[in-house]
Amino acid sequence: MSATSLPARALIGAVRFYQRFISPALPPTCRFYPSCSAYALEAVQVHGAAKGTWLAVRRLLRCHPWHPGGVDPVPPRTPAPNADPHDDSAEKREEQAPC
Repeated sequence: MSATSLPARALIGAVRFYQRFISPALPPTCRFYPSCSAYALEAVQVHGAAKGTWLAVRRLLRCHPWHPGGVDPVPPRTPAPNADPHDDSAEKREEQAPC
């Protein structure tokens, strides 16, 4: 969480507040693994504030008695559309001796 944006840090703080103070007062009813709050926390940490919030809201909308639940991990971060997966120029730059 070294280079996390201010909105992402605020959302992470809100989720941690929920996990620490609100969730323990509620009965355990989660039908997913990881729990929805853990999913939201990881989604914001991996994908940032906007996409992480979208993923968390979609997950919360699936949390109802008619959904079977189960294991539902946060999707991995995909590379940027213009990034070349075969581009090793960064590795070559690291190998060069400094001037």
